[in-house]
Amino acid sequence: MEALDDAGTLMSSRAEETRRAWLAVIERHRHDRDAAGSERYWSPRLDCASRDEIRAIQDEKVAAVVPFLYENSPFYRRRFDRLALGPSDIRNVDDLVAKWPVLDRAEMAEDAREHPPYGTYTAMTDAVWAERGWMMFSSSGTTDMPRVFRYSHVDRELWAWANARALHAMDLRRGDTVFVISGLGPHVWAWAVHSALMKMRLPWLSGGGMDAKARATVVLRYRPTILLCTPSYALYLARVMQEMGADPRTTSIRTVFVGGEPGVSVAATRERLQELWGARLVEFYGCTEAAPHAGGFSCPASQPVQGPVSAHLLEDVQVWETVDPASHAALPEGRRGLTVCTNLHSESSPQLRFLVGDYATYDRSICACGRTHVRAIGSFAGRADDLVNLRGIKMVPSLIEDVVRGVAGTGDEFEIVLTTNPDGLDIMTVRIEHVEFPRADHVARAVADEIRTRCEVRVDVEVLGPGTLPKTEFKAARVKDHRKKG
Repeated sequence: MEALDDAGTLMSSRAEETRRAWLAVIERHRHDRDAAGSERYWSPRLDCASRDEIRAIQDEKVAAVVPFLYENSPFYRRRFDRLALGPSDIRNVDDLVAKWPVLDRAEMAEDAREHPPYGTYTAMTDAVWAERGWMMFSSSGTTDMPRVFRYSHVDRELWAWANARALHAMDLRRGDTVFVISGLGPHVWAWAVHSALMKMRLPWLSGGGMDAKARATVVLRYRPTILLCTPSYALYLARVMQEMGADPRTTSIRTVFVGGEPGVSVAATRERLQELWGARLVEFYGCTEAAPHAGGFSCPASQPVQGPVSAHLLEDVQVWETVDPASHAALPEGRRGLTVCTNLHSESSPQLRFLVGDYATYDRSICACGRTHVRAIGSFAGRADDLVNLRGIKMVPSLIEDVVRGVAGTGDEFEIVLTTNPDGLDIMTVRIEHVEFPRADHVARAVADEIRTRCEVRVDVEVLGPGTLPKTEFKAARVKDHRKKG
């Protein structure tokens, strides 16, 4: 085994050789780098590639990335050794799925604890960081040891290209102006979009550091055509505009571009947003660890007149699977399971079989938009980590959201409060706002009955007056868990 430096970084000529080979393979399969190849597709050769062509690209990339990780990531080398595997044991996607166990966040968090501050799960060395470091991002949704990811300018360029393909599919074109409502903090979404907008040479307005009225004024005064924010904030901003005497439907906004939480997949939220803004709703899907650029994205056919919504996934740059929630065994196409991603498009973080953990069902038939890449049917409705377990019944918060927002007169905010009663029984109370408060007992019954029908569990529903619950300024935290532990 090669020696390690004080930071645990592998030092060998083999490490640099595999890095050069890996980056060369990525570049060989990056077509239409700086401009769209056609009006419909940024990269027609890739976006409409045959299934055989997509698999061939994936296999070639797997064969190159495995030795790269083995030589450049101490975390991956140790994992290979524990599994009694060598780089030559994994030469293609089939080998990867058959031989490499799913990697989850807990394993990364343990590595970060043992090797602070960066962990050793990426291939970003201190030398590469000093030479061509771009930005450091942090994963969201964890109370454990922070998992940080240092990305290079090579990654930035790869992200810009992949995201441009996704934004082109969403129908962003010359003449559009994007209003980015984000503080551009340590999470990747808005930064990744920003890099794509620069690649596409599209103008954008920064909405960080403003209150809602100031942002509403930007929409009214400067007339952006694309609104970028979380679904919760898009609802909030629309209500603020109404309070200011403006109608969001009459503004310049033609597309509401959301990320950070389920949007398109929640029917009642999707319908409410599209009605409020008189605009089409599109979304990005991904994760900091393995899909920091556009893992999933909306296409022109993502909301058919009949049938479920869907989201595309870029398969020439990532391998997407679903696995059984309990065993993590790979599932056949069409079976609902948890999302797993192998990132084949990064110098710094090409993770192998990372458990993203959202529930999805995949379909690899050709989409009506002409793209051949896999689609998540129904899009992505909720992460397994966010599941609420109430007396043995598990449900995603987005299901409650769909029920609440499907009732006429309910407000945009709601809370799910979990407590334990004196008898030791866990209780769920769904707190909602309604225009008929305080004479809204029928609303409480309707919501409780619908939740019981969908989830087979009894819940309490508390109806509050409009404006009672705190307004969501960014990403909603709907669940308040006050249950007694142990």
